Amino acid sequence: MLAAAQAASTAPFLRAQLLGTARRAMASSLLRVAPPEELLRPLAVPDRLLLGPGPSNVPPRIQAAGGRQLLGHMHPEVLQVMDEIKAGIQYAFQTCNRLTLAISGSGHCAMEAALFNLLEQGDTVLVAINGIWGQRAADIARRLGANVYELLKPPGKYFTPQDIEQGLLQHKPLVLFITHGESSTGVLQPLEGLGKLCHRHGCLLLVDAVASLGGAPIFMDQQEIDVLYSGSQKVLNAPPGSAPISFSERAREKLLRRKTKPPSFYLDMGWLANYWGCDGEPRRYHHTAPINSFFSLREGLAMLAELGLESSWERHRANCTQLCQGLLDMGLQLFVEEEKARLPTITTVRVPEGYNWKDITAFLMDNHGMEIAGGLGPTVGKVLRIGLMGCNSTSGNVGRVLGALQDALKRCHRSRL
Repeated sequence: MLAAAQAASTAPFLRAQLLGTARRAMASSLLRVAPPEELLRPLAVPDRLLLGPGPSNVPPRIQAAGGRQLLGHMHPEVLQVMDEIKAGIQYAFQTCNRLTLAISGSGHCAMEAALFNLLEQGDTVLVAINGIWGQRAADIARRLGANVYELLKPPGKYFTPQDIEQGLLQHKPLVLFITHGESSTGVLQPLEGLGKLCHRHGCLLLVDAVASLGGAPIFMDQQEIDVLYSGSQKVLNAPPGSAPISFSERAREKLLRRKTKPPSFYLDMGWLANYWGCDGEPRRYHHTAPINSFFSLREGLAMLAELGLESSWERHRANCTQLCQGLLDMGLQLFVEEEKARLPTITTVRVPEGYNWKDITAFLMDNHGMEIAGGLGPTVGKVLRIGLMGCNSTSGNVGRVLGALQDALKRCHRSRL
């Protein structure tokens, strides 16, 4: 105890000494920019409960995996970890697709990888937009020179098979993009029958499952989804930076028929398929992969496999139901009216009348060490978003966030109505 106190008392002196030494060295060198004072202080990161739309908290087991010593990106042990990740993604997606891997990047990167590889200039794509992720997909597709048509629903609503078929008949797209878990609005999009419908009209089905994977049922092969991608930082509880993705045989054949190379070398699925051992050829260097992110993703997928998909789906459903009921009991209004259309991982609740959403989120952060978020895209200023994902999806956390919200509504300023 005494030694620790002495060390703490000498730390400021040592930092001042280091800075002084650095400045003296600089005076006799060619350097004109001093070492930043803030980098001579220890890293300080607060401990918070992340109950926003992501990232979610990282459990100790995954933290430990990410903190292991580096290995080379072509070492056999790393290639083995990559094979295990591939198997874990196949389980989580419920697919046997051989072209299954993890992109070295976030969910946004996987969205770009899907669109960059599927689309060529002049191709027609139909984008179902009921929140920000459809908007982003349409933006990316336009940058690729695709002919983009939008199928629109108000935020909080989902698309019916009739809506989709009408768009397919009208625009005759090669690809349909749709979001399974729309985290900006809290909507869970039904997927049953959409794959068959697309294939009947000569169209591939591309699905964003970043916010839903592991928290809501999805069956890539049975639902005839052609391209499916997700992220590492939500239900899988790994740090952001790696993104599961899989291509059906139909989609893979379209890649092989391309007339031009994908516009991104980094996201070229031909190169990535080889690096991940998906093409049966000897593996070649493509890029220096984020090895420790792969270690973390591997453990996140392992924890999902140990729990079991059906148990994970049920846990998220039950805790979402408890949260929704608690919000209703407080007199708050849920943004997604239909219970079956509520995303089990991210719940959207309307900002209570008279309150500023920024006051509520700041109060929870400052007084309860807890993050929830405001709206995003079309829901900015309209909703609060509460995430219960992976290890954070517990009955205890439901109670904590409800109690914190009650406290905020008592103590935050409310304008007169």
